[in-house]
Amino acid sequence: MQFVTVSCTTIDLYEKSVSIPGHSWKTSYIPSFKFTIKDTAVAYQPYFVIRHTDKYNFNNIYVNLYCQAPGQPEKKIMLDFPLATNDKGWLGTGMDDIFEHRIAFVLDPRIIDFKKSGDYTFRIEQIMREDPLNNVFNIGLRIEKKD
Repeated sequence: MQFVTVSCTTIDLYEKSVSIPGHSWKTSYIPSFKFTIKDTAVAYQPYFVIRHTDKYNFNNIYVNLYCQAPGQPEKKIMLDFPLATNDKGWLGTGMDDIFEHRIAFVLDPRIIDFKKSGDYTFRIEQIMREDPLNNVFNIGLRIEKKD
């Protein structure tokens, strides 16, 4: 499923989620997300998106994010996204036993800064100690223009 929104009333630029086969995310499954930046005069905010069941075994998820800007080599960043705390439980929004997280993250401008127009490609690899990583329905990427 892919959503691309172009409108004067929204700040959305790109959002895509992919289904995890069998709800078990294997380390060998590395989804790719390709989008185009045209307006380099504004700042952009990336988000990591994940949907999982309440049976997910961890309070976080470690991923490698592979980023490639136009005309640049691919670069790798390791990210740790919190999904739950002992005090609050799951941090995302939930319905029944399914939870969705949309987590903003900061990219080091030395790695990628969205200052070049063209196609960008991000790939997301799970690097948890459990392989496959069970009870994960979808993962995705969202890119918004900042206000």
